[in-house]
Amino acid sequence: MTYLTKTSRLMASAALGALMLTAVPATAGEKPAAASTTAPAAKPELGTFGFDLSGMDKSVQPGDDFYAYANGSWARNTPIPADKSNFGMFTVLADLSQSRTQEILEAAKADPNSMIGRAYSAFLDAATVEAKGLSPIEPWLNQIRSVDKAGLAKLLAEADRNGVRHFFGGYVGQDDKNPDVYIYTMFQGGIGMPDRDFYLKDNERNTKLQAAYLKHLENVLTLAGEANAAARAKAIYDFEKQIATVHWDKNDSSDATKVYNKMTIAELAAAAPGFDWATFLRGIGVNEESLLVSQPSAFTGEAKLIADAPIGVIRDMLIVRSLDGFSDVLPDAIAREAFAFYGTALSGTPQMQERWKRAVDFTTNNMGEAVGQDYVAKYFPPETKAAMDQLVKNVLAAMGDRIDGLSWMQPETKVKAKKKLANFTTKIGYPDRWKDYSKLEIKADDLFGNALRSNQFAHDDNISRLGGPIRRWEWGMTPMTVNAYANFGMNEIVFPAAILQPPFFDPHADPAINYGGIGAVIGHEISHHFDDQGAKYDETGKLADWWTPADVAAFEAAGKALIAQYDAYEVLPGEKLDGTFTLGENIGDLAGLTVAYDAYKKSLGGKEAPVIDGLTGDQRFFLGWAQVWRRNYREQNLSQRITTDPHSPSIQRTWVSRNLDPWYKAFQVKPGQTLYLAPEERVRIW
Repeated sequence: MTYLTKTSRLMASAALGALMLTAVPATAGEKPAAASTTAPAAKPELGTFGFDLSGMDKSVQPGDDFYAYANGSWARNTPIPADKSNFGMFTVLADLSQSRTQEILEAAKADPNSMIGRAYSAFLDAATVEAKGLSPIEPWLNQIRSVDKAGLAKLLAEADRNGVRHFFGGYVGQDDKNPDVYIYTMFQGGIGMPDRDFYLKDNERNTKLQAAYLKHLENVLTLAGEANAAARAKAIYDFEKQIATVHWDKNDSSDATKVYNKMTIAELAAAAPGFDWATFLRGIGVNEESLLVSQPSAFTGEAKLIADAPIGVIRDMLIVRSLDGFSDVLPDAIAREAFAFYGTALSGTPQMQERWKRAVDFTTNNMGEAVGQDYVAKYFPPETKAAMDQLVKNVLAAMGDRIDGLSWMQPETKVKAKKKLANFTTKIGYPDRWKDYSKLEIKADDLFGNALRSNQFAHDDNISRLGGPIRRWEWGMTPMTVNAYANFGMNEIVFPAAILQPPFFDPHADPAINYGGIGAVIGHEISHHFDDQGAKYDETGKLADWWTPADVAAFEAAGKALIAQYDAYEVLPGEKLDGTFTLGENIGDLAGLTVAYDAYKKSLGGKEAPVIDGLTGDQRFFLGWAQVWRRNYREQNLSQRITTDPHSPSIQRTWVSRNLDPWYKAFQVKPGQTLYLAPEERVRIW
């Protein structure tokens, strides 16, 4: 169970899939170091210069489909493994990270004093898990079975601490308008499918998913030993559909301004009568009077629905949530049932991961930084850190130059934007201060107990932030995570060790590939702090209006053009992208690629890049961008992403290059080709 913090919430809309470090504020005005203009002396991991030429399809014109030109052969010849819903460069590195972590945990398993070794061993011991059956979770299920309306708020508080999802969730994070203070934030919940649209949007795919989910509810109740499971499952489904009708949609829920609603507990109780908010909040450890309520009208609606619903339906829903939430640490019959819906029906994945892979994931999800210390000591060399430091400085400097040259931003706003850029903190590789797990009890023969105690530990750690100083050293991802993120409240950009590998980054690759790969990722995360949501936060991380009305109007006009561009992409028959929902990530891709290109050109020190394997420096730069987005999807997974993922699919992410003038020159893209945009139609924001 991963608890949602301010950082992890931002990752949903602001993320891309040795030696102790100190996070050092990057300085935007530093002059970039010149990169070598010759092919690197040491051999890169991919090809002759860091790009896999065999993955290209040169029968396709770059101007017709740049993704297929750069990646077409790879896409045709790369099957999706049976235990995955999609497969690409992120997955390749995730698999590598998983295998490396397995080696660490196999060694730790032999040490009875190793917490991570015990956690890993307990998961691998399937025989003990099967022998215990549902007995470890039965005391909790019996609490649910006996709860009445008067005791519901207290039980839900316990569910929260146990890691069982219910009607609403919450986390302790920075107060957006007072980022030096922690506050408890609540958000809507109560549905078992990923988004309200799966209940409310009528189409053939959703109809099939609804039927599969209804059957899943019945199967879980049956496995729990409940009678009359089919009728009770239908009652749960109907209840959840009612909840879906009061939920905010994903666009409103992603708007930092709309979700900032500060209330006292008394004000929440008045706005959402029918539920004992004080008992619930005190029960989870919130003793402050004020909190943030992300979707107030949803809370009003859910409170009424809870008050009106039969207690039996609520009990049944909580039984299902409990077994689904703990499915991986219970007997295989439970795990297989949860996977049948969430893995196969929803995402199209035919086969569960092998147990060792799930054991690795369980250990890293719950004790990630304990594993991470061994991981970075073994797999994150100092030369990678040093080279990444320089790349970040170069891209930050390029962003500063871009701000200086903007025609639409007012001079007084530019001063504030440069100040924000200068205040950035960059975190590379892993934390300079590791999380302390000494209070977490892990046993080699108690898998369910380990999961339960890990959830409780995470909850208590999160709640303990209230009233304390901001933990600026904390990370929202482990070093083994293949991703990156921007945290608006901390004014930081973060790059875990596992993404700093080919094809994203190779110290021995041609600079063009690195700038097109990790350089654009760096630019992407930097630009998140200036996108449709990030731009609402000032240099201190405070949600504040610091742009002039003219700046906002110009920015929104450019955003509307980008929205229209992505709205037009039909990813599957009858299923188009939502350009509004994906706007922040699309701005990140556009700005990231633009700024990385500037940084690459400046790194050449005024010289022309050499031609390597018949490709110019500019061609290699854009191919480096395209290579990191190689990914094949199962149809169900791609459809789900259109509904729930603020990132565009890989093909459309690659196509953002059609807005950059140098791409046209590099590949001789002409009018009449599919991706061609007239100069006045190319979206230019930064």
